[in-house]
Amino acid sequence: MKLPITFLLLWMTYCSAHSRDPGKMLAVDRFRIDFFDLEKDLWNEVSSYVNNDVIKQPEIVENGPEVKLMKKFEKFGDMLYEEFPKDLTYGLDTLESVWILQLALGDLRAIYGLYETFRRFEKQQTAPNRIPSPKQAWLDLAKTILYDTNNVDESMKKIQETIDKDKLFESAKKEVEGDMLCNSKQSPQQVLYNLYNAIALTELKGYSMIQFSYMLLRLYNKGNFTTESQIMRQRFEERTNSAMEIVKKSMADASRQYWNCDPKRHIKGETYEEITQLLQGYVQNEVDLNPEGTCRENCAEYAYTKSHGCFGNQYCRQQRRCNGKILDCRYFDSDMWICPADPLSGRRYEYIEYENGRVLGRKQSCQHGTNKVDSWWRWLFWHCSYCFCLCDEQSSNSDRYVNMRPAISNLSSNMVVTGLRFVKKNRIIHIQIQEGKLLPRGNIDASTVRWVPVEDYKITDRKIYNGQDYHTFSWEKRAVDLDDLEADEGHVLTGVRFKEIGSHLNFEIFVTKFDFDSGKLINPTSTSVWKDNSNTDSSTTNPRKKVWLVTPDIPTRTTSPSIPTSKSDEYIELVNSDIDRDAAQTTVPFLDAQKLESLQPVPLSGAGIFHKGRKYFGGFITLKVMTYDYSRHIRAALSDEEVETN
Repeated sequence: MKLPITFLLLWMTYCSAHSRDPGKMLAVDRFRIDFFDLEKDLWNEVSSYVNNDVIKQPEIVENGPEVKLMKKFEKFGDMLYEEFPKDLTYGLDTLESVWILQLALGDLRAIYGLYETFRRFEKQQTAPNRIPSPKQAWLDLAKTILYDTNNVDESMKKIQETIDKDKLFESAKKEVEGDMLCNSKQSPQQVLYNLYNAIALTELKGYSMIQFSYMLLRLYNKGNFTTESQIMRQRFEERTNSAMEIVKKSMADASRQYWNCDPKRHIKGETYEEITQLLQGYVQNEVDLNPEGTCRENCAEYAYTKSHGCFGNQYCRQQRRCNGKILDCRYFDSDMWICPADPLSGRRYEYIEYENGRVLGRKQSCQHGTNKVDSWWRWLFWHCSYCFCLCDEQSSNSDRYVNMRPAISNLSSNMVVTGLRFVKKNRIIHIQIQEGKLLPRGNIDASTVRWVPVEDYKITDRKIYNGQDYHTFSWEKRAVDLDDLEADEGHVLTGVRFKEIGSHLNFEIFVTKFDFDSGKLINPTSTSVWKDNSNTDSSTTNPRKKVWLVTPDIPTRTTSPSIPTSKSDEYIELVNSDIDRDAAQTTVPFLDAQKLESLQPVPLSGAGIFHKGRKYFGGFITLKVMTYDYSRHIRAALSDEEVETN
């Protein structure tokens, strides 16, 4: 049997107001549901006023029915502003070139501006000891909202067309997923989420003004307007439901990752940090590379050795000795001119020029003057050659340590991780976390956001142990695993740390279960877990792949912006810079030390480490974060399931 259309409409309206599950909703969707409930109650009040003939005075009194009605709309508006204090276009700067959005913004701003006028009118009527405006002023406002040439309903209809027909969200998604992952300080999904909030919130404001206007006209006996109100309600719900399908799909498909682009200017200790003198170019004569002090071999024979002395007080007396491992020696030419570097620069040499014309490093003016270094013959038979090797020396000049202690947010205060960055303290690289208090529905209390100080210890302190408190890089242990790690559904990021897997430094995240509606962490001491990717390069199935650096120069020398060069489940080794371009004086990659924080603090569901750079440059080991997935909480004004339930 077919039910009358009118009955179905009334039944849908009733269901939409009474049978929604308030759980797991975004804030703007929750406000929409709350307004539907408020709307129903206020229509009942208006009907009561009309039926009891309450409005008799020709002028409005201070606490008359229309003022009481206005106060309730004002209270609802206050809650909206408390939850969404930002401007209409906040977080949408990266979409400026999306022309269809610019069209939609015209209608959004029209509604936004009218609502601001509506709010000012509210304040004028409800302020203490304020005489309300004449009835005609109230009627003029209502008629402007309902019947102006570009009235609110007409503006909302145009906005819906940009979403449905002009594919606003698809265009926005393409824009933010181009090269925007590091430009906007937001993930692509965050940008779409901000766009959704801007549209949904503005339309809710517009819809609330329409319902107020109908209630006021009913109150003043200008007509019944209940049918118009119900039709408007149905139209609003249909538009919302239609938009939700599009928005949810776009957001679900959008990337939730973001990281930092290169800064305009690289500043050591601010925008990047270095592992220093891990493997550094070093000139040593063969006679000092073996315990017998002979010159019977060639440089290539000394792949793994050490300095055994300083024969004849030759050039070895003029440079800082390598007191660690000497590796991968090779022969270029017998004689050379060496330009020593400033001792405070961390380099041994600025450049080396061989007699055959080969130059290692950048030949420029030599501030400290060049040293002529010549190989020699012993007994006419043995050539004592100067070799170019790599020095791996753990000394006070080499910052090669990484903190392995966990960095965890203050769980007892409901704090979660909202940002990350690399910092160096006491020669140790740390991942510093930014934390903020988690609020209901995936919000963060911005007033609580802070960078948590890293642990203050030195490798020389008592009861501080290598392999437990910190990791030491060396020629044998210099691999860093590159992974994207993400929490399971219903969890947020609350900590990070490094651990050792064989010779690799491996990244881990700490995640904690939480309740989306209340914003509370759920038993963090028992529900929190560490997540990692323990795959290795020696696995029999799908082993980790290595990211190779080809003749890498110093990362800050390139004028081209860095781009990602790695994928999850790969690894990279710290190496010396290119011999020809930098005399192997620098350890690369560098570490990107910029603050990785969102434009507006949000909870995170994951984090990762990857490599970015350019071909023939060392690049940067870089942090990335994954923002919480809001798409799963988008709830339509009225779902088919809810209709069936009722």
